[in-house]
Amino acid sequence: MIRDLKRLTLGLALVASVSFGVHANVVVGSKLDTEATLLGNMILLTLEANGIATEDRITLGGTPVVRKAITAGEIDIYPEYTGNAAFFFNKADDPLWKDLNQGYEAAKKLDYDANKIVWLTPAPANNTWAIAVRKDVADQNNLKTMSDFGKWVSGGGKVVLAGSAEFVNSAAALPAFQKTYGFTLKPAQLIVLSGGDTAATIKAAADRTNGANAAMVYGTDGGIGPSGLVVLEDDQSVQPVYAPAPIVREVVLNANPKIADALKPVFASMTRETLQELNARIQRGGESAHGVAQDYLRSKGFVTN
Repeated sequence: MIRDLKRLTLGLALVASVSFGVHANVVVGSKLDTEATLLGNMILLTLEANGIATEDRITLGGTPVVRKAITAGEIDIYPEYTGNAAFFFNKADDPLWKDLNQGYEAAKKLDYDANKIVWLTPAPANNTWAIAVRKDVADQNNLKTMSDFGKWVSGGGKVVLAGSAEFVNSAAALPAFQKTYGFTLKPAQLIVLSGGDTAATIKAAADRTNGANAAMVYGTDGGIGPSGLVVLEDDQSVQPVYAPAPIVREVVLNANPKIADALKPVFASMTRETLQELNARIQRGGESAHGVAQDYLRSKGFVTN
């Protein structure tokens, strides 16, 4: 009778586990790009260091793929960006996404209410569209912010910007910067490259291709620093904030409550400059994302093995 009761209890536990979508191991996913792969490995290694068994599904696919996977319960946790929640929930026109804290709180509430997905502590970094200039140009003209840049350009500063067609033409990108900061770039001041690869725009500015001295970038691009460029601060918040944060299914977090506390200091340490440096080690230095993540976590004392 006792043995039968134990079997029944075990059977009910297994049924409950399947019903609530709890895997034997926490399934860690990520998107395909350099930073997503880096942060996915940060999550994986941190969970393992805290005694949480994992399954590696890093570099699973693009945003639609990983988004579908977590809402379907096929993966349990992955790094996402606050700004993307604006598109997940058809609220891209709301200005709250231009503030990190407001955007995070909105993403957290919307995703929990709709999907029981929990947004954990975000990084104080912003991987959004930005303009970077050569460091020598920035130093010579005291350019630190986009307001500085706008005044310099409208006052006759000589700039040639390399950007994608989308960046140059999309109302939310360069035209929005120009309107807010009071400058206009003529066609002769633009080098329009096909595709959206920031590695190409960064290289153009670094090599002074056709006189280029500024480039469209994403704020945490690894090529910015090694190429001798500096990001200009979007001091009037033209662009939405894309702060990376781990997002996890509530049922999995409830089963593994250590996840939130373990990941909090890791992501809190991820400044824009830190991510630029780590991304550069992968993109420019040829190191593996797993190796860079492990080295960083060890150096900060987040993991010991």
